Amino acid sequence: MFHRTLLRLGDNMAQVSFDEQLRFGKVGESKIAQWLLGRGYSVLPVYEKEMHTGKGPVLYSGPAHLIAPDMLAYKGGNVKWIEAKTKSGFTWHRISQRWVTGIDLRHYRDYLRVAESSPWPIWILFLHLDPHGAKDTPMEYAGKSPTGLFGNDLSLLSKNENHRHSHWGTSGMVYWARESLRLLAWDKLGVHIERQANR
Repeated sequence: MFHRTLLRLGDNMAQVSFDEQLRFGKVGESKIAQWLLGRGYSVLPVYEKEMHTGKGPVLYSGPAHLIAPDMLAYKGGNVKWIEAKTKSGFTWHRISQRWVTGIDLRHYRDYLRVAESSPWPIWILFLHLDPHGAKDTPMEYAGKSPTGLFGNDLSLLSKNENHRHSHWGTSGMVYWARESLRLLAWDKLGVHIERQANR
């Protein structure tokens, strides 16, 4: 039985299975890995280890089993963990009046623990594809959501959270404002989403 959710594609809602969402995310991870390769990095795609289980990669650190970032990238002595997220777009946060994006709170907490025990920094990268934004973006902001590849070092992001929300994601979510993220690439790295009619 497929778990079904709603994913915003432009102005329309389409039902997609968990497997389809997972495939969408894997395409984005692959494009981000290719982007890193194009900048001279070597990439170890850690996410491949757990690909068929639907679970993220795991880092065993003493008695702890932590969710690990998706890949390890290095170029000379510059080594960093990369967590790659592919999303339809930023969402407009009405309270702070900012474009925001985020990750699952449990994953975030595990990444912070990985960062404490790792000699390498963790970068969280967000590939945002649709200028119409996420599904809860107000209509007056549709078409204005920033697109491209954004990211920053987790050590900086941990000091610049926009807000947390306990009702989204499986364990809550943590969000960052667009201003806390560096724009790394203007384009969408060759990833496109198709607009579909309501079903």
